[in-house]
Amino acid sequence: MLIRPTLYTRVIFFILADWILGFLTLYLSYSLRFNFAVPPAFLEKFGYVAVVLVVLKMILFFVFKIYYKSWRFFGLKDLQQLIVAHTIAYIIFGVIFLLFDDWFNPMPRSAVIMDFFLSLMFLSMLRILKRVVTEKGEHSYSGKAVIVGVDSTTPSIIKNALSGDIPYYPECVVSQKEDIVGSYIENIKVYPQQNLEELCQNQEIDTAIICGEYEPKELDTLIERLNSCGVCRVKRVSLISDKDDRLKDIDIEDLLARKPKDLDIEVIESFISDKTVLVTGAGGSIGSEICKQVLEFGAKRLILVENSEFNLYRLCENLNSSKIVPKLISITDKEALAEVMDEYRPDIVVHAAAYKHVPLCEANIKSAVYNNIAGVMNVIDLSIEYGVKKVVNISSDKAVRPTNVMGATKRVGELYCQNIQSKDTEIVSVRFGNVLGSSGSVVPKFKAQIEAGGPVTVTHPDITRYFMLIPEACRLVLQAAAMAKGGELFILDMGEPVKIVDLAKKMIRLYGKESEIEIVFTGLRAGEKLYEELLIDEAECKTKYDSIFVAKATEYHIDELKEDIKGLFCAKDPKEYLKKIVPEYKPANSEGNNNA
Repeated sequence: MLIRPTLYTRVIFFILADWILGFLTLYLSYSLRFNFAVPPAFLEKFGYVAVVLVVLKMILFFVFKIYYKSWRFFGLKDLQQLIVAHTIAYIIFGVIFLLFDDWFNPMPRSAVIMDFFLSLMFLSMLRILKRVVTEKGEHSYSGKAVIVGVDSTTPSIIKNALSGDIPYYPECVVSQKEDIVGSYIENIKVYPQQNLEELCQNQEIDTAIICGEYEPKELDTLIERLNSCGVCRVKRVSLISDKDDRLKDIDIEDLLARKPKDLDIEVIESFISDKTVLVTGAGGSIGSEICKQVLEFGAKRLILVENSEFNLYRLCENLNSSKIVPKLISITDKEALAEVMDEYRPDIVVHAAAYKHVPLCEANIKSAVYNNIAGVMNVIDLSIEYGVKKVVNISSDKAVRPTNVMGATKRVGELYCQNIQSKDTEIVSVRFGNVLGSSGSVVPKFKAQIEAGGPVTVTHPDITRYFMLIPEACRLVLQAAAMAKGGELFILDMGEPVKIVDLAKKMIRLYGKESEIEIVFTGLRAGEKLYEELLIDEAECKTKYDSIFVAKATEYHIDELKEDIKGLFCAKDPKEYLKKIVPEYKPANSEGNNNA
C-alpha cells in the first residue's frame, strides 16, 4: 500500500529525499571547502548546521506547498516557488547564525554558501527528473505526431503531449510563417510546411495535430496532403476554455462549413433584445438553434411551441433558462395556439415547425399537406390577430420548382406569407438549403454507416446539395428578419453545391477506412431530385449583405389562395391540387426521374 502513488506517499518520499540530500550536499560543500579533507573540529557542529538547514527548508517547502506538487506537472512556476522557498530558508538560517553563533561554530561560512547552490541544484533535479524521463518515452504513445501550424495553443499542446496527457509523441512542427521556421517550441524544431510530406515519410508519422484556423478548402487540401503520405489520424485543437486545450477529430463540418463573413451581430441583437419570442418546432434542429441564439441575444421571454414531448423535454434541459415557457401543442391546433398567443403576446414569431423528410411526406401526403400548410396559416393568422410585430417563416430550397410534396407545401406557405393582408404585422419567409448536422441530414447517417463498417449508401452518383452550419444559417435567418419590412422572400447564399458522393468519400477518408468501406448507389428516393435550387431566375435582388438575397414577389389573390387551399385539404388527389396552386410543381415519377 505504501508504494501506491498517493499524496501521502509522495510527501513522505520527498521529505525523506530532501533530508538525505540536505546532509549529502552540506557534507559535499564541506569537502569542497577543505579539498576533501575536513578537519575534525569542523565536523563536531556539522550535525547542528545540517539539521537546522534541512528543517528550515522543509518548513518553507510546506508553506509554499512544494511537497504537494505532482512530479508529472512540475513546471517553471513550481521551480520558481522552490527557489524562493529555498532562498528564504537560507536567509533565516543566516539570521539564526548571527543570533546564536555559539551553536554552530566552528562553521565554514563559505561551505554554507556553496551548499545553497548545490542543495538548490539537487532538489530541483530530483523534482524535474521524472518529468525528463517521462518526456523521453516512458509514456505509451499511440503514434508519432506532426504539429501543423503555430499559434498560442501550440506550446501547450506540445507540453501536454510530452507529459503524456495527449497520446501522440510530437516529432516536429511545420508552419507557413517564415519568421519562425528553424526555431524551437518546447525543444521541438519548426520546419517549413512545404516539407510536410517528406517529414511525415522520413519520420514515420501517422498522426497530425492541426493548430490555428484554416478555411474549409485549405483544411481539405491539407488533409489530402496528409493522407497521401500515410497520416491516418488528423486531429485539431478544440478550445474548451482559455486554460484547457483538447483535441477533437476533424469533422466533415470542418471541411464543408461555409461561414458567412457579413453576419451583423449588432443588428440581430437589437432585433431580439428584450423581446418576447415564440418559436414553433422549437425542438427540431433549426428550431432548437434559433431558441439558443434568441436567448444569447437577450430575449426577455422565449415561448417554446413543440408537439414532441421528448424533443421539448430535451430542449428545456439544454437551454436551462428561467426565461423559457414550454408549450406542448401542435401548430395544427389553432385553439391551443391562440391561447398561447393571447397569454404571452409575443413580439416576434419564428415558424420552424414542419414535416421535412421528403420520402415520409411522399408516403403520408395528406398529413404533410395539412401540417405544413394549415400550420403556417394558423401561425400567420393568429400572429396578425394578436398584433405580433414580425413573423419569420422558415422555408426551404425544395420550394424552388418542387418535385416533392414537402417542397410544394413549403411553396404554398411562401405564397400565403407574401399575399396575406397582414395589417401591422411584418411577415417574411427565409429560404435556405441543408444544414450540416441536422436530424434529417445525410451526415449523421453516413457517420453511423461508417462506424458500423459500411457500406455507405448514396442515392445517385450525381446528386448534389447545398450545406451550411446550423448556427450560421440561424443567425442569417434572424439577420434577414431584422431587415425585413414585410412580404419579402429572403434567400440565403449557401455557397457552392456539394456532390453527396464526394461528401461520402471525404467522410470515409476522415475515418481512415478508404480500403475497408464501399459506396453503394441505391437510386433516388420518392420525391427526391438530383439537385436543389435556391434562386429561380436572375430576377432576385441583392441586399446590403452579400449572404442574403431577396426574391421578387409572386402575386396570388389571397381569397383565391384560401379557397384553393380549402380545396386542397378536401381533395382525393392532393398532388393534382397542389399543381393548381404551384404550377411549377412537377412530381417525380416512381423511378426517380427528377433531374429538373
